[in-house]
Amino acid sequence: MEQPIATEPKKNYWDTIRKTLYVIGTLVLFLFALDLMISSLQHLGTVAVEAIILATSNPFTGLFIGLLITAMIQSSSTTTSLAVAMVASGSITLENAIPIIMGANVGTTITSTIVSLGFINKKREFRRAVAAGTYHDFFNILTVIILFPLEYYYGFLSHLSEWVAHQFFNPTTTTTINEIGHFWSGFNPVIDFLVDVIPNGFVLTVFSFGLLFTSIILFRRLLSNILLVKSPDRFSQFFFKNKFKSFGWGLITTAAIRSSTITTSLVVPIVAQKITTLRKAAPFILGANIGTTITAFIAATLNSNTSSGISLALAHFLFNFIGFLIFFPIPVIREIPIKLARSLGKLTLRYRLVVFVYILSMFFFIPFSLIYLNRGATQVFDARYERTDAETGITSRYRVISRMNTVTQSGEWLMFGDFKNDPERIITVYKKNNILFIDKDMYMFNKPGFCWDGQNSKGKYQSCIGEIIPRLELQNMIFDSVYVYQNRFYDNLLTDSTSYRYYISVNYPLILKKEKLDKHSRVIATEELIQLKAK
Repeated sequence: MEQPIATEPKKNYWDTIRKTLYVIGTLVLFLFALDLMISSLQHLGTVAVEAIILATSNPFTGLFIGLLITAMIQSSSTTTSLAVAMVASGSITLENAIPIIMGANVGTTITSTIVSLGFINKKREFRRAVAAGTYHDFFNILTVIILFPLEYYYGFLSHLSEWVAHQFFNPTTTTTINEIGHFWSGFNPVIDFLVDVIPNGFVLTVFSFGLLFTSIILFRRLLSNILLVKSPDRFSQFFFKNKFKSFGWGLITTAAIRSSTITTSLVVPIVAQKITTLRKAAPFILGANIGTTITAFIAATLNSNTSSGISLALAHFLFNFIGFLIFFPIPVIREIPIKLARSLGKLTLRYRLVVFVYILSMFFFIPFSLIYLNRGATQVFDARYERTDAETGITSRYRVISRMNTVTQSGEWLMFGDFKNDPERIITVYKKNNILFIDKDMYMFNKPGFCWDGQNSKGKYQSCIGEIIPRLELQNMIFDSVYVYQNRFYDNLLTDSTSYRYYISVNYPLILKKEKLDKHSRVIATEELIQLKAK
């Protein structure tokens, strides 16, 4: 009787190839689905996102706007790049951009939480998936709870990042354009084609979500049928052997692929399938949280032409790094976000809808509500001015949007030229101890005759309070308690030629009137408020 020909080696060979292609295929589908979802949501609301960011100067509101818009468009990179671009262009200040970056760090964690929904039909896997998906949420939320008050009241991150930028980095003259690329350039033609074919952003978003859930289901089966059968312990040992190795892999892989969305989302099915535990995976997520800032940080330090661009990149890095220093070294503190995530995961054993309530509340309802409740914390004035040259009679107009936080007494002026929609200049303004700071100049509310020295781009000068006008009328507008300041420069050329007179009310963070005087104290040019509206 003839023996059958052995075909087992050949069968194993083709089985290995098939499984390898399965791994590559599911991973590519997963990345493509994430990329398409981000692109579709950006297509749905990027213009609205920019308008929302420009609409506020309240740090508290900025925090929740950063959270909200990042949750909507599924990309902290988009929110961060918009903030960096607007800081560089002078649309918002560094101090106003940092809370937006903080919010974006929380908002980006919604992706891994959404990925955990792919396990909703498996109760125990769903519990572990939710815990893994929300660990990143709780870590960033707790970091915000610690650092945001320090930034809000003391400017901790903004001052620290500016100090580091000036101490260790020299801005170049090269202009950097912040653009959001795809995870892999090979996706570009397909995604761009789908965006053109399906112009409706909502339909494209629904399609991308469906594709994402399909890829998650396939990925879950991949882990069940391949990794668990072969050697899950070996896989876990390779990536999650100890907390330092886990942290290193998270940092390196995220820095390499430039997206914490991918790496933290991949951890969710790995924990759900019990290939590793959440405690071992947590350092990997912390590493990914820092790794996602490295590319932007290096690009800013090498290419940014403004210190604000470097400072914002540094602030983003410092926020994540300080959070790591708080929650990684000390075991007791390290357990806090883990326990919170596991507690939420346990709730899903009894109420699976709790994760939907959590997503809607944390990423949408609470930010919307707090933005609405804090809408009055920012005082906004729309001021129109007219310049007049007394010698030539030539006049021109410009516009100033003054935004001041009523709690911190800090804000800025957005200065627009006549008939222009984009701000030409941004000036930092804040008030402290009866002193109004406008850019590098300060105006003290003291008694007449009080003088002090100052310096600005024109040189060193002496400023004195000439008088206090109880009631000043300008273009049918009445202003009370108006201080008149006289600035004379020490530079001989300027002293012999001109001086300046400023009219400022205690009740408004604006210059009501500015006069340029010649050496005979005759007014040769004026800039006067002609219209003022509160918003």
